[in-house]
Parts: sequence; structure tokens; C-alpha cells
Amino acid sequence: MKKKLKKTAGVTLIEILIGIVISVVMMSAMFTSYNVVNSVFQQVTDKAKISQSGRDILGMLLRDVRMAGYKDFGDTIKTSSKHQPILITKSSSFGSSCDRIDIVYGDAIYDKTKPEGKKYTYIRYNITYHCEKSKIIDKKISGGSTAIDAFAIFKTVKKWSVADNDWANPETDLDKDGNLDDTTYSKQKIIDHVQDLIFNAVDENGKLIKPPPSQTQNKDKIYKIKTVDIGLTVRSTQEFFKNNKIRKIFGLNDNARYISKNDKYLRDTIIVTAHARNLGLE
Repeated sequence: MKKKLKKTAGVTLIEILIGIVISVVMMSAMFTSYNVVNSVFQQVTDKAKISQSGRDILGMLLRDVRMAGYKDFGDTIKTSSKHQPILITKSSSFGSSCDRIDIVYGDAIYDKTKPEGKKYTYIRYNITYHCEKSKIIDKKISGGSTAIDAFAIFKTVKKWSVADNDWANPETDLDKDGNLDDTTYSKQKIIDHVQDLIFNAVDENGKLIKPPPSQTQNKDKIYKIKTVDIGLTVRSTQEFFKNNKIRKIFGLNDNARYISKNDKYLRDTIIVTAHARNLGLE
């Protein structure tokens, strides 16, 4: 008698194909979900970066504006018309330049080895923030020679030369020991991808001083500045939105400074008020 063959377990070719199809569908769904999550994460990260970089610069500006006009009680440096505590130069051509601010304040270095009456060396600093057209190449424009539509902000620190009765060149000025002074420097880029930088001088009554005080305009209000309103608009480095759309960014008390761009970039405007606490003490 022939022995009966035992049944063996297995899968057919059709079942294998069905399993492969199901696996492909599941992998596609997982990959799509990953792309969506990664895209959202990238957007959030990009937004956080431009917001943080903008706030870092404004924090620096706030500290410097608060120092404007400060002088040590024993300061012996003769005051000059070039020592205006806050000088705001408004942009003459929106889109090609931003506002500029010059801040002047004093400091003192104490040296206990010197005789009485000469232990302090008094210093006067000039801090400048200004914009220049960005030199970053826009990779989305063919040719490789067109810069992005944005500005870079530069900061310069100068020291007053009593001998020359003028601001010294940061490239060559020396400290008290005859070494190149490391507290001053020529323009250094502190942020890029900036759309606009606005400074407004405000008096004690909360009114805008227009035009900003200078040696030729509103001279009597030079020491009437109580606060400086600062508006900084920063653009994302990468395209943020999926589609081109006209998006408007309002200027700081100036309709002519409204930004209207038809692209995919995110723009974030941060507005702060800096108190010029040392002005009015003259």
C-alpha cells in the first residue's frame, strides 16, 4: 500500500505578490508622512531662526541705545558737535537703503598704579549700525551673479582721538599701551537677509520727532529724545510657502516703507522701543 503524502504548508505566488503590494503601499504612506513632518519641521526651524537672529540684533541695539549720552562724572573730554548722543539718518531711497543710527557714549578705564588724579582714562565711543545691499548670490536666478533682494547690517565701533579732535580710524587706533585697540573695529556684518531697518526718535510726550534731530535740523531736540522705536524685518533664507503670493509687511509709522513682495519667502517684523535713559541729564 502506498503511503499518503503529508500536506506541506506554503504560500502561492499570488500571495507573495499581494504581500509585496501591501508593503509598497505602507512604505509609500510612511515616506509621505515623513516628508510632510520634515517639511513642517523645516518651516518651524526656519521661522525660529529668523526670529531669533532678529531678536539677537535688537538686543544689541537696545543695550547701545540705553548707553547713548552716558559720561562718567569726572569725564574731562571736551565735548564736540560730533558727540551727538543719537543721530538717526533716515533712508533717502526705500528699497536701496535702510535707516542708519550713530550712538555716542563715554567710558573710563581705572589704573590703580597711576598717581591720584590720573587713575582714570576717559574714552568716548561711537557705535554705528547701517545697511548695505547683500552680496549673497541668489541661486534661483541663472548666471550666478545676481544677489538676493535683501540687506546686510553692519556695526562699526570708533574711539574719539583727543589729539586729532576726531573719531580715530579703527584700523590704526591704539590703546593706552600702544597696541592696536581691540575694543574698536571697522564695519563687521552682524546679520544678513534683512528687508528693512527703521529708527524713529520719540520725545517725552510720545510724539515722533520728524525729521530726527541733527546739527542742522531740530537741533534743539537733540537731548529731547526719550525713546527710539526700532523696526527690523528679516527674510527667511529658504522659500517658506508653497506658492507665490503678494504678501505685505507694514512699515513703522511710515506708509512709504510698506514691503510688498510676490514670492515664497517668509518675512518677520520685530518692533521694540529702546529707552535713551541718559539723555536729558546734560
